Amino acid sequence: MTVATAHAAQFCIDALSTANLAGNSPLGTLINIANTLEASRQAWVIRGQSRSRRVSHWPTWFARNTAERPLLYLHSAHSSAQLSALSDITQQRGILCNDIENLPSPWPKGAQPSLPLWLATHPRCTPYDPASGAETQAIVLAALRALYVDGKPGFYYLALHDHELAAPLSEHNREAASKGMYPLQHDLSADVRLLGAGRALAEVVQAKRLLEQDWNISAQLWSCPSYTRLAREAAAAARWNRLHPTASRRSCHLRDCLAGSTAPVIAVTGYPQAIVDQLAAHVDARFIALGAGSVQAAAPTRYWIVLAALKALADEGHVDVRQVEKALDRYRLQ
Repeated sequence: MTVATAHAAQFCIDALSTANLAGNSPLGTLINIANTLEASRQAWVIRGQSRSRRVSHWPTWFARNTAERPLLYLHSAHSSAQLSALSDITQQRGILCNDIENLPSPWPKGAQPSLPLWLATHPRCTPYDPASGAETQAIVLAALRALYVDGKPGFYYLALHDHELAAPLSEHNREAASKGMYPLQHDLSADVRLLGAGRALAEVVQAKRLLEQDWNISAQLWSCPSYTRLAREAAAAARWNRLHPTASRRSCHLRDCLAGSTAPVIAVTGYPQAIVDQLAAHVDARFIALGAGSVQAAAPTRYWIVLAALKALADEGHVDVRQVEKALDRYRLQ
């Protein structure tokens, strides 16, 4: 990375910071971001449908454009093999944005089961599943700073859907969103804590409403754009603490966010449950992970989220276990 690259990235950051881009779906916001970056002429914007910039043409295209600039690539990759090929061609550096979730597919979120696992285990990839346009803008800005101003290696990955969810971000929460999670409603006295990512967050929001309306149970609400980033930082802090037993203990964003309460944590994703299971070792409370395949083939609905919350509270002795049976009958869950 050169000084010219950093200057180009800062120009892009300034352009995106002043533009009115959010207030839309993640996909709609990303398209607005791509248009703004193209107009700036300070970034490479690759659109998967562009014939002149097909992946097979990239080696010669990059040969003609040797000075590095911020790279934003919009694509539709079903599998880890496709995404691996894209990341290799970009030398595993850039911002890769996948809109496969919006296309018909037999798989949850349009991705083959290996794709989310590849994303979670790839050491150079920082994957995100934004729920709103505001989160998308905050993550892209953070990626530009990390990759092209600070010069950190690797690439950012964003899974995009085209459903609007109004979730305005304060300046403080923009940074928190890029770290992996931020509060939508933060009540330390709540009975249960609900975490959601991407399009699944809408069902988590509705689950909170049902818990209060049908069962008189209060819930904290958190948006988690990146369970993987949370888990990696928590694991790194745990490793450092093991190797430095006499030093002051390091914390992490996940533990800082969940501190001050022992209420059960229900974490939900539209990907397979294994993506959320990454957090289990780092949550000091009863923890339940829900994802595609946990209780049904698709992502769990609001009713299954309510049931999981009731079961966690029953296991803690805070509600009668018969409430769980009532919920099974009420919501016709079998």
